[in-house]
Amino acid sequence: MSDAPSQPLKTNAKALARWLFIVALMVLAIVAVGGITRLTESGVSITEWKPVTGTIPPITAAQWQAEFDAYRATPQYQLINGPAGMTLETYKFIFFWEWVHRLLARTVGLVFAAPLAWFWIKGRIPQGYKPRLLALLALGAAQGAVGWWMVKSGIVNDVKVSHFRLAAHLLVALFTLGGLVWTALDLLALAKGERRARLTSLGAFAIAALILQLFYGALVAGMRAGTSAGAGWFSMDAWPLMQGSFYPAGVDWTQGAAHALLSDPFLVHFIHRWWAWVVVAVLVVLARAVRPINRKASVVLHSVFGTQVLLGILTVWSGVTLWIAVLHQLVGALLVMATVWSAHVVGGRERAGL
Repeated sequence: MSDAPSQPLKTNAKALARWLFIVALMVLAIVAVGGITRLTESGVSITEWKPVTGTIPPITAAQWQAEFDAYRATPQYQLINGPAGMTLETYKFIFFWEWVHRLLARTVGLVFAAPLAWFWIKGRIPQGYKPRLLALLALGAAQGAVGWWMVKSGIVNDVKVSHFRLAAHLLVALFTLGGLVWTALDLLALAKGERRARLTSLGAFAIAALILQLFYGALVAGMRAGTSAGAGWFSMDAWPLMQGSFYPAGVDWTQGAAHALLSDPFLVHFIHRWWAWVVVAVLVVLARAVRPINRKASVVLHSVFGTQVLLGILTVWSGVTLWIAVLHQLVGALLVMATVWSAHVVGGRERAGL
Protein backbone atom coordinates (compact mmCIF):
# COMPACT_ATOMS: atom_id res chain seq x y z
CA MET A 1 0.00 0.00 0.00
CA SER A 2 1.43 3.41 -0.97
CA ASP A 3 2.32 5.95 1.73
CA ALA A 4 1.87 8.82 -0.72
CA PRO A 5 -0.69 11.41 0.42
CA SER A 6 -4.05 11.49 -1.32
CA GLN A 7 -4.65 14.22 -3.89
CA PRO A 8 -7.20 16.09 -1.68
CA LEU A 9 -4.75 16.05 1.23
CA LYS A 10 -1.94 17.38 -0.96
CA THR A 11 -4.19 20.09 -2.38
CA ASN A 12 -5.48 21.16 1.05
CA ALA A 13 -2.00 21.18 2.61
CA LYS A 14 -0.57 23.30 -0.21
CA ALA A 15 -3.49 25.73 -0.05
CA LEU A 16 -3.07 26.13 3.70
CA ALA A 17 0.67 26.66 3.30
CA ARG A 18 0.16 29.37 0.65
CA TRP A 19 -2.36 31.10 2.90
CA LEU A 20 0.04 31.08 5.86
CA PHE A 21 2.88 32.45 3.73
CA ILE A 22 0.59 35.32 2.63
CA VAL A 23 -0.18 36.09 6.27
CA ALA A 24 3.56 35.95 7.05
CA LEU A 25 4.25 38.53 4.32
CA MET A 26 1.58 40.76 5.83
CA VAL A 27 3.26 40.44 9.23
CA LEU A 28 6.49 41.60 7.55
CA ALA A 29 4.63 44.68 6.33
CA ILE A 30 3.38 45.36 9.86
CA VAL A 31 6.91 45.10 11.24
CA ALA A 32 8.16 47.62 8.67
CA VAL A 33 5.32 50.07 9.33
CA GLY A 34 5.81 49.55 13.06
CA GLY A 35 9.41 50.67 12.61
CA ILE A 36 8.28 53.83 10.84
CA THR A 37 5.68 54.43 13.55
CA ARG A 38 8.33 54.17 16.25
CA LEU A 39 10.93 56.31 14.48
CA THR A 40 8.44 59.09 13.72
CA GLU A 41 7.18 59.02 17.34
CA SER A 42 3.69 58.24 16.03
CA GLY A 43 2.77 55.44 18.43
CA VAL A 44 0.71 57.46 20.92
CA SER A 45 -0.92 59.75 18.35
CA ILE A 46 -4.18 57.77 18.62
CA THR A 47 -5.15 57.73 22.27
CA GLU A 48 -8.04 55.26 22.12
CA TRP A 49 -8.45 51.69 20.93
CA LYS A 50 -11.56 51.35 18.76
CA PRO A 51 -11.35 47.97 17.00
CA VAL A 52 -14.29 48.66 14.67
CA THR A 53 -14.95 52.39 14.42
CA GLY A 54 -11.23 53.16 14.49
CA THR A 55 -10.93 51.68 11.02
CA ILE A 56 -12.25 54.95 9.60
CA PRO A 57 -9.92 57.93 10.17
CA PRO A 58 -11.23 61.39 11.07
CA ILE A 59 -12.92 63.07 8.14
CA THR A 60 -14.36 66.38 9.29
CA ALA A 61 -12.42 69.27 10.81
CA ALA A 62 -14.25 68.73 14.10
CA GLN A 63 -13.22 65.07 14.22
CA TRP A 64 -9.59 65.95 13.55
CA GLN A 65 -9.66 68.61 16.23
CA ALA A 66 -11.11 66.13 18.74
CA GLU A 67 -8.31 63.63 18.03
CA PHE A 68 -5.70 66.37 18.29
CA ASP A 69 -7.14 67.60 21.59
CA ALA A 70 -6.94 64.08 23.02
CA TYR A 71 -3.31 63.82 21.92
CA ARG A 72 -2.55 67.21 23.46
CA ALA A 73 -3.35 65.71 26.87
CA THR A 74 -0.47 63.22 26.58
CA PRO A 75 2.96 63.78 28.17
CA GLN A 76 4.57 63.50 24.74
CA TYR A 77 2.71 66.53 23.46
CA GLN A 78 2.94 68.57 26.66
CA LEU A 79 6.68 68.03 27.16
CA ILE A 80 8.01 67.67 23.60
CA ASN A 81 5.76 68.35 20.64
CA GLY A 82 3.71 71.14 22.20
CA PRO A 83 6.71 73.29 23.12
CA ALA A 84 8.16 72.52 19.68
CA GLY A 85 5.08 74.08 18.10
CA MET A 86 3.27 71.05 16.67
CA THR A 87 0.37 72.06 14.43
CA LEU A 88 -2.70 70.08 13.45
CA GLU A 89 -1.15 69.39 10.04
CA THR A 90 1.98 67.96 11.68
CA TYR A 91 -0.21 65.85 13.96
CA LYS A 92 -2.00 64.41 10.92
CA PHE A 93 1.35 63.03 9.70
CA ILE A 94 2.05 61.00 12.85
CA PHE A 95 -1.62 60.00 13.09
CA PHE A 96 -1.38 58.55 9.57
CA TRP A 97 1.40 56.09 10.43
CA GLU A 98 -0.25 54.84 13.61
CA TRP A 99 -3.56 54.49 11.78
CA VAL A 100 -1.92 52.49 8.95
CA HIS A 101 -0.19 50.28 11.52
CA ARG A 102 -3.48 49.50 13.25
CA LEU A 103 -5.32 49.05 9.96
CA LEU A 104 -2.73 46.50 8.81
CA ALA A 105 -3.12 44.65 12.12
CA ARG A 106 -6.90 44.47 11.64
CA THR A 107 -6.44 43.31 8.05
CA VAL A 108 -4.05 40.54 9.09
CA GLY A 109 -6.54 39.39 11.70
CA LEU A 110 -9.26 39.21 9.06
CA VAL A 111 -7.02 37.51 6.48
CA PHE A 112 -6.11 34.88 9.07
CA ALA A 113 -9.45 34.34 10.80
CA ALA A 114 -11.81 34.26 7.80
CA PRO A 115 -9.93 31.61 5.75
CA LEU A 116 -9.31 29.61 8.93
CA ALA A 117 -13.05 29.47 9.54
CA TRP A 118 -13.67 28.50 5.92
CA PHE A 119 -11.04 25.72 5.91
CA TRP A 120 -12.42 24.48 9.24
CA ILE A 121 -16.06 24.40 8.11
CA LYS A 122 -15.12 22.67 4.84
CA GLY A 123 -13.11 20.04 6.73
CA ARG A 124 -9.92 20.89 4.84
CA ILE A 125 -7.55 21.20 7.79
CA PRO A 126 -5.31 18.10 8.05
CA GLN A 127 -5.37 16.08 11.23
CA GLY A 128 -3.29 17.56 14.04
CA TYR A 129 -3.13 21.11 12.67
CA LYS A 130 -6.25 22.63 14.24
CA PRO A 131 -4.66 23.26 17.67
CA ARG A 132 -1.62 24.88 16.08
CA LEU A 133 -3.71 27.16 13.87
CA LEU A 134 -5.85 28.15 16.86
CA ALA A 135 -2.66 28.94 18.78
CA LEU A 136 -1.51 31.20 15.94
CA LEU A 137 -4.90 32.93 15.98
CA ALA A 138 -4.57 33.44 19.74
CA LEU A 139 -1.09 34.89 19.26
CA GLY A 140 -2.50 37.37 16.77
CA ALA A 141 -5.17 38.43 19.22
CA ALA A 142 -2.58 38.72 21.98
CA GLN A 143 -0.48 40.90 19.71
CA GLY A 144 -3.30 43.42 19.44
CA ALA A 145 -3.75 43.45 23.22
CA VAL A 146 0.00 43.85 23.83
CA GLY A 147 0.11 46.66 21.26
CA TRP A 148 -2.56 48.64 23.10
CA TRP A 149 -0.89 47.84 26.46
CA MET A 150 2.31 49.30 25.00
CA VAL A 151 0.62 52.45 23.68
CA LYS A 152 -1.07 53.11 27.04
CA SER A 153 2.33 53.42 28.71
CA GLY A 154 3.11 56.38 26.46
CA ILE A 155 -0.27 58.03 26.88
CA VAL A 156 -0.20 58.18 30.67
CA ASN A 157 3.26 57.57 32.09
CA ASP A 158 5.95 58.96 29.81
CA VAL A 159 6.79 60.85 26.63
CA LYS A 160 7.49 57.50 24.97
CA VAL A 161 6.18 53.97 25.37
CA SER A 162 7.82 51.54 27.78
CA HIS A 163 10.82 49.85 26.18
CA PHE A 164 9.83 46.59 27.90
CA ARG A 165 6.34 46.75 26.43
CA LEU A 166 7.74 47.63 23.02
CA ALA A 167 10.03 44.58 23.25
CA ALA A 168 7.06 42.39 24.16
CA HIS A 169 5.05 43.78 21.23
CA LEU A 170 7.84 43.14 18.72
CA LEU A 171 8.75 39.69 20.02
CA VAL A 172 5.14 38.46 19.97
CA ALA A 173 4.93 39.59 16.33
CA LEU A 174 8.18 37.83 15.42
CA PHE A 175 7.24 34.69 17.36
CA THR A 176 3.97 34.63 15.42
CA LEU A 177 5.91 35.11 12.19
CA GLY A 178 8.16 32.16 13.03
CA GLY A 179 5.16 30.01 13.88
CA LEU A 180 3.48 30.86 10.59
CA VAL A 181 6.58 29.91 8.59
CA TRP A 182 7.24 26.67 10.50
CA THR A 183 3.62 25.55 10.16
CA ALA A 184 3.55 26.39 6.44
CA LEU A 185 6.75 24.39 5.91
CA ASP A 186 5.27 21.44 7.80
CA LEU A 187 2.21 21.58 5.56
CA LEU A 188 4.39 21.57 2.44
CA ALA A 189 6.21 18.53 3.84
CA LEU A 190 2.84 16.88 4.48
CA ALA A 191 1.88 17.45 0.85
CA LYS A 192 5.01 15.50 -0.12
CA GLY A 193 4.16 12.62 2.20
CA GLU A 194 6.81 13.59 4.78
CA ARG A 195 6.45 13.87 8.52
CA ARG A 196 6.66 17.11 10.44
CA ALA A 197 10.13 18.43 11.20
CA ARG A 198 11.29 18.46 14.78
CA LEU A 199 13.19 21.27 16.45
CA THR A 200 16.74 20.03 16.96
CA SER A 201 19.13 21.25 19.64
CA LEU A 202 21.08 23.24 17.00
CA GLY A 203 17.91 24.82 15.64
CA ALA A 204 16.64 25.65 19.13
CA PHE A 205 19.98 27.19 20.15
CA ALA A 206 20.10 29.32 17.00
CA ILE A 207 16.55 30.55 17.52
CA ALA A 208 17.19 31.26 21.22
CA ALA A 209 20.36 33.25 20.42
CA LEU A 210 18.46 35.24 17.81
CA ILE A 211 15.57 35.92 20.21
CA LEU A 212 17.97 37.40 22.76
CA GLN A 213 19.46 39.62 20.05
CA LEU A 214 16.02 40.75 18.92
CA PHE A 215 15.02 41.45 22.52
CA TYR A 216 18.03 43.70 23.02
CA GLY A 217 17.38 45.33 19.65
CA ALA A 218 13.86 46.16 20.81
CA LEU A 219 15.24 47.62 24.06
CA VAL A 220 17.67 49.75 22.03
CA ALA A 221 14.77 50.99 19.90
CA GLY A 222 12.51 51.63 22.88
CA MET A 223 15.14 53.64 24.76
CA ARG A 224 16.30 55.49 21.61
CA ALA A 225 19.74 54.08 22.42
CA GLY A 226 20.85 53.83 18.80
CA THR A 227 22.60 57.19 19.05
CA SER A 228 24.33 56.43 22.35
CA ALA A 229 27.45 55.39 20.45
CA GLY A 230 27.79 58.75 18.73
CA ALA A 231 27.24 59.18 15.00
CA GLY A 232 28.99 60.08 11.79
CA TRP A 233 29.41 58.36 8.46
CA PHE A 234 32.27 55.84 8.59
CA SER A 235 33.32 57.16 12.00
CA MET A 236 35.32 54.65 14.04
CA ASP A 237 34.09 56.47 17.14
CA ALA A 238 30.53 55.32 16.42
CA TRP A 239 31.40 51.79 15.26
CA PRO A 240 33.21 49.58 16.17
CA LEU A 241 33.92 51.95 19.06
CA MET A 242 31.32 53.68 21.21
CA GLN A 243 32.09 57.36 21.71
CA GLY A 244 35.73 56.64 20.97
CA SER A 245 36.23 53.59 23.19
CA PHE A 246 35.37 49.89 23.08
CA TYR A 247 33.35 49.94 26.31
CA PRO A 248 31.07 52.96 26.60
CA ALA A 249 31.52 55.56 29.28
CA GLY A 250 28.50 56.47 31.36
CA VAL A 251 27.09 53.01 32.19
CA ASP A 252 25.15 53.42 35.44
CA TRP A 253 25.55 50.48 37.82
CA THR A 254 24.30 52.38 40.88
CA GLN A 255 20.76 51.01 40.56
CA GLY A 256 21.91 47.42 40.34
CA ALA A 257 22.99 44.98 37.65
CA ALA A 258 19.45 44.17 36.51
CA HIS A 259 18.69 47.82 35.85
CA ALA A 260 21.97 48.32 34.00
CA LEU A 261 21.52 45.21 31.85
CA LEU A 262 17.96 46.07 30.89
CA SER A 263 17.54 49.83 31.20
CA ASP A 264 20.90 51.54 30.76
CA PRO A 265 21.03 52.76 27.13
CA PHE A 266 24.81 52.54 26.85
CA LEU A 267 25.09 48.98 28.17
CA VAL A 268 22.01 47.76 26.29
CA HIS A 269 23.44 49.11 23.04
CA PHE A 270 26.85 47.57 23.84
CA ILE A 271 25.28 44.14 24.44
CA HIS A 272 23.15 44.36 21.29
CA ARG A 273 26.08 45.19 19.01
CA TRP A 274 28.44 42.51 20.35
CA TRP A 275 25.95 39.69 20.98
CA ALA A 276 25.24 40.04 17.26
CA TRP A 277 28.56 38.35 16.53
CA VAL A 278 27.67 35.40 18.75
CA VAL A 279 24.46 35.09 16.74
CA VAL A 280 26.44 35.28 13.49
CA ALA A 281 28.73 32.44 14.65
CA VAL A 282 25.76 30.26 15.59
CA LEU A 283 24.00 30.99 12.29
CA VAL A 284 27.14 30.11 10.34
CA VAL A 285 27.13 26.70 12.05
CA LEU A 286 23.43 26.30 11.26
CA ALA A 287 23.94 27.33 7.63
CA ARG A 288 26.78 24.79 7.27
CA ALA A 289 24.52 22.06 8.62
CA VAL A 290 21.81 23.08 6.17
CA ARG A 291 23.97 23.37 3.05
CA PRO A 292 24.23 19.63 2.17
CA ILE A 293 20.46 19.30 2.47
CA ASN A 294 19.15 22.54 1.00
CA ARG A 295 21.75 24.86 -0.50
CA LYS A 296 19.18 27.57 -1.22
CA ALA A 297 18.22 27.85 2.45
CA SER A 298 21.90 28.07 3.42
CA VAL A 299 22.58 30.84 0.88
CA VAL A 300 19.51 32.79 2.01
CA LEU A 301 20.51 32.54 5.68
CA HIS A 302 24.07 33.73 4.96
CA SER A 303 22.77 36.59 2.81
CA VAL A 304 20.18 37.79 5.30
CA PHE A 305 22.38 37.82 8.40
CA GLY A 306 25.19 39.47 6.43
CA THR A 307 22.81 42.19 5.25
CA GLN A 308 21.46 42.62 8.77
CA VAL A 309 24.93 43.18 10.24
CA LEU A 310 25.73 45.81 7.60
CA LEU A 311 22.42 47.57 8.18
CA GLY A 312 23.04 47.61 11.93
CA ILE A 313 26.39 49.33 11.41
CA LEU A 314 24.92 51.78 8.90
CA THR A 315 22.09 52.59 11.31
CA VAL A 316 24.63 53.68 13.93
CA TRP A 317 26.86 55.52 11.47
CA SER A 318 23.90 57.43 10.04
CA GLY A 319 22.62 58.59 13.41
CA VAL A 320 19.58 56.31 13.05
CA THR A 321 18.42 57.58 9.67
CA LEU A 322 14.79 56.55 9.29
CA TRP A 323 14.93 54.45 6.11
CA ILE A 324 18.08 52.61 7.19
CA ALA A 325 16.67 51.86 10.65
CA VAL A 326 13.40 50.62 9.15
CA LEU A 327 15.31 48.34 6.77
CA HIS A 328 17.28 47.05 9.78
CA GLN A 329 14.02 46.13 11.53
CA LEU A 330 12.53 44.61 8.37
CA VAL A 331 15.60 42.48 7.63
CA GLY A 332 15.54 41.39 11.28
CA ALA A 333 12.10 39.92 10.61
CA LEU A 334 13.40 38.31 7.41
CA LEU A 335 16.21 36.81 9.48
CA VAL A 336 13.62 35.19 11.73
CA MET A 337 12.04 33.60 8.66
CA ALA A 338 15.40 32.45 7.26
CA THR A 339 16.50 31.00 10.61
CA VAL A 340 13.21 29.15 11.08
CA TRP A 341 13.49 27.81 7.53
CA SER A 342 17.01 26.52 8.17
CA ALA A 343 16.05 25.04 11.54
CA HIS A 344 13.15 23.31 9.80
CA VAL A 345 15.49 21.90 7.13
CA VAL A 346 17.79 20.47 9.82
CA GLY A 347 14.76 19.12 11.66
CA GLY A 348 13.62 17.52 8.44
CA ARG A 349 16.91 15.70 8.11
CA GLU A 350 16.49 14.37 11.64
CA ARG A 351 12.93 13.41 10.75
CA ALA A 352 14.18 11.39 7.81
CA GLY A 353 16.81 9.69 9.96
CA LEU A 354 19.74 11.02 7.91
